[in-house]
Amino acid sequence: MTGPIVASTPVDAGRGPGETRPALRRAGVRQWAALVVLMLPVLLVSVDNTVLSFALPSISKALEPSGTGMLWIIDAYPLVLAGLLVAMGSLGDRIGRRRLLLIGSIGFAAVSVGAAFAPSTEWLIASRAALGFFGAMLMPSTLSLLRSVFVDRDQRRLAIAVWASGFAAGAALGPIVGGVLIEHYWWGAVFLLAVPVLIPLLVFAPILIPESRDPNPGPVDVVSILLSLATMAPIVYGIKSLAADGVNAVAVAAIVVGVVAGLLFVRRQLRRPIPMLDMRLFRNRAFSGAVVVNLLSVISLVGFLFFVSQHLQLVLGLNPIDAALVLLPGLVTMIVAGLVVVPIARRVRPGILVPIGVLVSGAGYGIIALLGGAAPASTLMLAFIALGAGIGAAETVSNELIIASAPADKSGAASAVSETAYELGAVLGTATLGTILTASYRAAVVVPDGLDVAQRAAAHETLGGATSVAEALPDGLAAQLLESARHAFDSGVALTAGIGVLLMVSAAVVAFVALRRIRA
Repeated sequence: MTGPIVASTPVDAGRGPGETRPALRRAGVRQWAALVVLMLPVLLVSVDNTVLSFALPSISKALEPSGTGMLWIIDAYPLVLAGLLVAMGSLGDRIGRRRLLLIGSIGFAAVSVGAAFAPSTEWLIASRAALGFFGAMLMPSTLSLLRSVFVDRDQRRLAIAVWASGFAAGAALGPIVGGVLIEHYWWGAVFLLAVPVLIPLLVFAPILIPESRDPNPGPVDVVSILLSLATMAPIVYGIKSLAADGVNAVAVAAIVVGVVAGLLFVRRQLRRPIPMLDMRLFRNRAFSGAVVVNLLSVISLVGFLFFVSQHLQLVLGLNPIDAALVLLPGLVTMIVAGLVVVPIARRVRPGILVPIGVLVSGAGYGIIALLGGAAPASTLMLAFIALGAGIGAAETVSNELIIASAPADKSGAASAVSETAYELGAVLGTATLGTILTASYRAAVVVPDGLDVAQRAAAHETLGGATSVAEALPDGLAAQLLESARHAFDSGVALTAGIGVLLMVSAAVVAFVALRRIRA
């Protein structure tokens, strides 16, 4: 892991996003090759957010989790990831961002093998949580290293566009990769994907990527790390509980605990001479507005992927590969939009460009809100194209604003805030939209007579459970159960899509207000 160490320098500190600065060293072939290497963990971590979407039916059959267990299999990874990103970003600033990247890569690959052969729901949930721990080491390192590798702002904007497109596209690529793997292998294959992806990173990162760290790091703040975790976990748990069971004392108490811990975290950061996270970053309207846009966009994206992957397979009856192909045009659109917006962003203000992007995404959700469960595969494809175009463009601009607005020597912490918004969005996408769908399913499904207690419980928990139970029933009873289960699942699609529209409209308002004075 030897190599040159680059101490971050504030090349843009004190300079607004639209201001000029002296010409800086432009990146060459080596730096662009470093970008390719840095994209490997970006794609892997974002793919892992959604790769289970197409594996859920297989996991339901193999491990027979409850509806809550199914949601925790999905949420354990992004929950731990989001809770530790700020802490790991600060740790990378201290010990070296490349070093943290390599440590995280080794741990992520090792735990992925364990997850692939999980014998129970509890084992899989624990493995997903461990993947979140090591994944938190990967993400802040990638974005902050980009800043040290690409010091020329125009080139850095393009590099961040590739990063943002890769992260957003990775979330969409997850179901496609999952569909292909599940078609040919068992569900654990989706985890083994990490091994061939991370091996090239471990080989080439020490060669191509210079070490980078904060020249004046603060001490490791264990209390702040614990407070950040105590903020995230209870709030997400409370939201999940409210969505599933309605207002209850446990859910309200959990949210209160999370909010209090969050306030204590902020208070501690403001009082420390060298905070783990400089809360003063949020006084910059461009920074805070861009973070909120990222959060709301990812909630909508992950929520969409949660229900559309199940709808395509379990309602429309497509096999995993055909269902994945329905999402492919949207994935391509997301990547292209993220790159095409770069030259446009030089001429159009973010306060105009970002709101337009998220409203285009809202239009995709609006199509589904109007049609609900009656949406055919072709309509879902068009909806995802609109969603991908808007999010791909908006997040490229917002991520560049986040990095450009922060002092260079705190790029690790600023990058962690950006990625925390992504991962918190992934958690809330399933915790809210996913749980609303699950609750709607449970309320609407009618389990026919003739099933034993275990079959009735499984069919009532999830659509995947009902599909698994139907395979062991006589044709007539199986058809009756599947018709009821599919109708119950789709009964919540219109409601969920309507919430997606509201989220995108809210993101557009935030972007217009916070970014309207930022120059192109």
